[in-house]
Amino acid sequence: MSSAVVSTELYRRACALFPTGVAVVTTRALDGTPHGLTVNAFCSLSLSPPLVLIAIDRICSLLETFEKSGHFAINFLSKSQRDLSIRFSELPEGRFSGVSWQPGAEGAPLLDASIGAIECRTTQIIDAGDHRALIGEVVAANVGEGEPLIFFRSSYQALGS
Repeated sequence: MSSAVVSTELYRRACALFPTGVAVVTTRALDGTPHGLTVNAFCSLSLSPPLVLIAIDRICSLLETFEKSGHFAINFLSKSQRDLSIRFSELPEGRFSGVSWQPGAEGAPLLDASIGAIECRTTQIIDAGDHRALIGEVVAANVGEGEPLIFFRSSYQALGS
């Protein structure tokens, strides 16, 4: 049985048809320095126990920091936080400069004005193609107000009614 190989471009276009929320995952290095990056590779994995999964590209300079810290937070961005999404995806350094945040239960930064956050203790790291998947046990969560920042067809979108 032969399997067809899907081109990277076609695969990206197909995945872009699935609308996702936008989040900034954060952690603190062993020296206490805050770090974060924009992701849409997040999913709820289990209700009992409560587990989530995030995926970080192997070439990401922050991957080792996330792996060694042992904890992370997923900050769900509101539609008014598009600038934070861009900041945490494009700036090589100084991503937290001028950004208001508070330390969470495990120490990971919780971004002020996000519509919610889930804090996790890393329980497992799995090799998955060109990414590493971090599975986290949820240790705390908070729910705020606002409309989510959505990414669809490779651009930011508003929720339709």
